Amino acid sequence: MARRSARSSLTRSALLIAFVVTVGLVVPTTTAAAAPGRGGANPGSYENPLLPVVPEGGLVESCADPTVISAPDPATGQITWHMYCTTDPLNDADVDADGDPIFHRIPMMTSTDLVDWTYVGDAFPQGTAGLPDWADDDAALWAPEVVHSTTYDQYYLFFGVTDTTAAISGVEGCDSDNAIGVAVSDGPTGPWTFSDQPVVDPRPGAGGGCDFLWTYDPDVLGDSVGNSSTLYYGSYYGGVHGTTLALTEDGAEATGAPVMVAIDNKYEGANVVEKDGYYYIFLSATNCCNGALTGYAVFVGRSESPLGPFVDQYGNSLTDAQAGGTPFLYGNGNQWTGTGHNTVFQDANGDWWTIYHAVDQNDPFFAFEPGFTKRPALLDAIDWVDGWPTVNGGSGPSTGTMPAPAAQEGQVSRHRTRLADTQAPHKLLAEHSDEFDGETLDGGWTWDRGENAPATEPDHTLDNGVLTVDVQHGDTNVTDDAWVLTRDAPRGDYVAETRVRTDIPDEGCCFNFSQAGIGIYGDMDHYVKLTNTSIFNTRQTEWAKEIGAKQAGEGWSRYGNSVIGPPSEEWTYLRVVVERLSGAARAAAGGDTHGYTGYTSQDGVNWARGQTWTHTLGDDQQIALFSQGTTDQNQQFTAEFDYVRVSTLKVRPTRR
Repeated sequence: MARRSARSSLTRSALLIAFVVTVGLVVPTTTAAAAPGRGGANPGSYENPLLPVVPEGGLVESCADPTVISAPDPATGQITWHMYCTTDPLNDADVDADGDPIFHRIPMMTSTDLVDWTYVGDAFPQGTAGLPDWADDDAALWAPEVVHSTTYDQYYLFFGVTDTTAAISGVEGCDSDNAIGVAVSDGPTGPWTFSDQPVVDPRPGAGGGCDFLWTYDPDVLGDSVGNSSTLYYGSYYGGVHGTTLALTEDGAEATGAPVMVAIDNKYEGANVVEKDGYYYIFLSATNCCNGALTGYAVFVGRSESPLGPFVDQYGNSLTDAQAGGTPFLYGNGNQWTGTGHNTVFQDANGDWWTIYHAVDQNDPFFAFEPGFTKRPALLDAIDWVDGWPTVNGGSGPSTGTMPAPAAQEGQVSRHRTRLADTQAPHKLLAEHSDEFDGETLDGGWTWDRGENAPATEPDHTLDNGVLTVDVQHGDTNVTDDAWVLTRDAPRGDYVAETRVRTDIPDEGCCFNFSQAGIGIYGDMDHYVKLTNTSIFNTRQTEWAKEIGAKQAGEGWSRYGNSVIGPPSEEWTYLRVVVERLSGAARAAAGGDTHGYTGYTSQDGVNWARGQTWTHTLGDDQQIALFSQGTTDQNQQFTAEFDYVRVSTLKVRPTRR
């Protein structure tokens, strides 16, 4: 999703984005698909991030919501690649004479090798001349999408318009009556001419008045189409939809009834590609723009139809309350986090790649405005494993030198599939584990009280090998008005896991933000936690991190969240892998001492891997159980924990 402008905010964003979540990636276990061909010229190498050169001086240090298309250059006979970004400043020095940031309306870049890019200007100028007639004067243009029509031999630039006129939305005085627009051009860099009507009008919400669903993030199926295709759009508030699309000589029109393809309150930023008889939908989840605590991540589902139903690797629908989605791209503990809003494409040799934005944990904000997240573009290879895409074989975003894609015909990338190592529990550490088979908690457990929590710990019982705990109305997230159940963790690398279920209804709204799960705990302000969480009409596995006030720099949030795989309607299995960091890995993590990788499972057999958070929780870090977060004081739920098992960690190569 495009960054919500530093100069404005949207209703619901603080509530939805703070708790809507992201995921991880399913661990590859079997055969990887072979690449199209291996003879040909070597296109060389690259390193992330991609930093397009500004001819007048400087680099493009932020390219959020990137999209990419190729076009032949008749003058040279080569392929020219074109990349477009959302409206944002280009870099730390991109301010006007008053020191205010310059918001470029869809910056455009070109390249002949997909590695070295040059900024060639903005799609639209500043001022009202750079907006459609039906846009409000203060509107921003977000999340571009570009396709070529073979029917009209024209290029079509789609974008989200954050604020439309009352003549379009039908309501005066609104600033979130957003819509999808389009402009056309004879060439991929313009000049662009706006269509005189939106492609998708503002969509009223149930609240009436200025309550509008979020109509952002357009995506058109195919880079080169005739006069029709499928259009996808939407975001957290309202969900992601698909509809048939008709192109005309001067614009485009959504012609069919919209179909929800991904549930609301979880996903945004759709990108759909076709491969081997399937349509793969890539979607981003959680907060796009939370500095070094951004847990934005990409999930994938597939369908035999462009309008779904889309399901994940284990058959979970992306429209279910237990929202399906196979983790595809997420932070792996290096300098890059908040990896999302990606575009997927094939290079000149037919190999698959993705360009996406991310956040550098060590340089998360524009220098002129702490809190304004900077999101450079990154490039990485896609490997297909048993019909499902992975980034670098499951290793995620890259640092260091990597084989470049084949940008021109006759080239072949030297990228080779290497599946990420498997992390698994090894030897059970009985002194740190508990099967809850007694009548009372054993002496290894201690209740830790938040500063503002009630005087007594939550009600809890042990019966038939299950610990049952009331879901508290307080929370550890900043307010510190909950209790946490803790026990000593082992030194070194280890795995902590539990099996948990709650009596929260399996569907329906709202039971915000009732949750239960496991984490690693320093104190009430320093921890990571993995919980089965109720978020509006969805049930998600939230994987979160909190830091203390002293760790938080200027503009920083203290809490960041991601999500992993869908929970089960019965028992959900949660696992945290803990690894010590040293040397370069510790430096990339800003000095953090440990990496914490979250995993979830619906059956205890097939595990989805998610974000690796890094943190410094001290030598006395503890295993923790969380049962908290219910915001409605009239609701009372319980959580059941079947066990806590702590094991040594075994890392082994993944078999093809």
